[in-house]
Amino acid sequence: MARAFGFAVIAATFASLARAEQAPLPDKPFAEHRIVLQLSDNDPKKQGLVISVANNLLKLYDPDKVAVEVVTFGPGIELLSPGNSNRKLVESLVAQGVRFDVCLNTVDSVERDTGKRPEFIAAATPVQVGVGQILSLTENGYTLVRP
Repeated sequence: MARAFGFAVIAATFASLARAEQAPLPDKPFAEHRIVLQLSDNDPKKQGLVISVANNLLKLYDPDKVAVEVVTFGPGIELLSPGNSNRKLVESLVAQGVRFDVCLNTVDSVERDTGKRPEFIAAATPVQVGVGQILSLTENGYTLVRP
C-alpha cells in the first residue's frame, strides 16, 4: 500500500513537471491583463497584425501590467526564422517582455518532411505543443486572440 502511494506521488510530481514544462508562465506577477496571440499562418499581413497588436497592448498598458505571449505553430513558425523581415520588431517586443513561442512538434514535422531542421531566432521560446501551450495559458487566465 505504501509503495503504491509512493508511486502515485512520484507520478503526480512528474505529471505536474510535464505541465510546467509545457506552460511556464511569464515572470509578470503584477500583470492585470494576459493575452495569448495565436499565429498559425505564414501570411506576412497576419504576422504584421500580430506584431501590431502586441505593440499596441504595450502602448496602452504599462508593459509590467500586461502579459503578452505569441504562440506560433504550423506555418506560423516562419515569423521566428532568422531571415524573417520582422525579426527586429520581434526582438524589440521580446526586449519589452513579450514572449514568442515556437512549436517543436511543427519543427519536428518540417524536419521529417524536408530533412532539414528549421532554425529560429534565439529570442524564441520552444514549447513542445503550440496548441497545448495556448490551452494551458487560457486555463491560467489568458485571453486568446487570433488576429
